[in-house]
Amino acid sequence: MPAKKKILAVDDDAGICELFEKGLPPLGYEVVCAASGKQAKTFLEKETPDLILMDIMMPDIDGITLTREICSNPKTAKIPILVVSGLSDAATLNDALLFGAVDYIVKPLDFAVLKTKIERILALKEKH
Repeated sequence: MPAKKKILAVDDDAGICELFEKGLPPLGYEVVCAASGKQAKTFLEKETPDLILMDIMMPDIDGITLTREICSNPKTAKIPILVVSGLSDAATLNDALLFGAVDYIVKPLDFAVLKTKIERILALKEKH
């Protein structure tokens, strides 16, 4: 059996993190939650997840800034980032993609859509 893919979920909303931690492992994913950009950066210094689920609005570092930092660091640049945000305006989503996110999904989450996006991103990553 292949090793579980590790997903880093960066979201300051404990309810969303809990949703990821309960909903994704049955689909074969190991989930680690970071409640802040600072926690996410600490995690990334030690481990390299297969995918990052990134919230935009967070108290310390916003998701766009963190996405840009992750994508500009050679050690973490190859980790695909899926933005998960309550913001659905075109400018925010455009910024997220401009700074390195590979896709986005708008809250409230449709778990079937999330699962499809995660599978597609990981399949593309394996091809490269």
